[in-house]
Amino acid sequence: MSVIHEEDEVIILTEKGKRYSVKVVRGRRFHSSEGFIELSSLIGKPYGCVVTSNTGARFVAFKPTLVDIIMHLPRITQIVYPKDLGYIILHADVKPGSRVIEAGTGSAALTIVLASYVKPDGHVYSYDIKQEYLSNADKHLSRLGLKEYVDLKQRDVTAERFDECDVDTVILDLPEPWKVVEASWEALKPSGRFLSLSPTVEQVVETVESLKANGFGDIQCIELMQRYIRAKRGMTRPEFIMRGHTAYIVTARKQVDKE
Repeated sequence: MSVIHEEDEVIILTEKGKRYSVKVVRGRRFHSSEGFIELSSLIGKPYGCVVTSNTGARFVAFKPTLVDIIMHLPRITQIVYPKDLGYIILHADVKPGSRVIEAGTGSAALTIVLASYVKPDGHVYSYDIKQEYLSNADKHLSRLGLKEYVDLKQRDVTAERFDECDVDTVILDLPEPWKVVEASWEALKPSGRFLSLSPTVEQVVETVESLKANGFGDIQCIELMQRYIRAKRGMTRPEFIMRGHTAYIVTARKQVDKE
């Protein structure tokens, strides 16, 4: 049975359904609008245990999932959301042993997910133009035990090529991904996967046209929406708030012949 230790991260789910990411530190309290608990009371208990706040509210301490980790990351840029991450991982065919180039490290949400999937034998090569973003990613990867699976590189990839070749996948989260399509073709192995994320239709059009001109096939573009359902007998209905547009995702495959 997996138990909670001091310094562990836990997800506390309150009676009203609010979620909090908390580090268990002896001598500290976790406070919410539903009361507080002594964090030391969690030490030695199994994940999934129920504890009661000083007001009598029931809190559950869960082990963080990858989704929890991503959604509670400090955000210095917009993150790639779980609804898009699942599609990306499947269509990029990322698995243990994969070699993946990522351009646009940002807040490192995608970087963390990629590293989690390529280990123990694969590798992620993550590029960003800003050292601030790379330093932030390095901190989170180290904390999660994923640093050995990622190389972080500062570079403007619209001006300089990637160092790697014969990789399985290239993923771009950049303002002008079409400027990196040719470099992506050169870095990919035959039949390798290309993906890009863009917030606007104009960016998608530029990217798709560049893909067609630079030896890519099987080109597709999608947008994913996510809506929660409130399930209650006789009163089931969609939630009023949904996760709508976050990004257009363009996918393609490298053809051997550019013609």
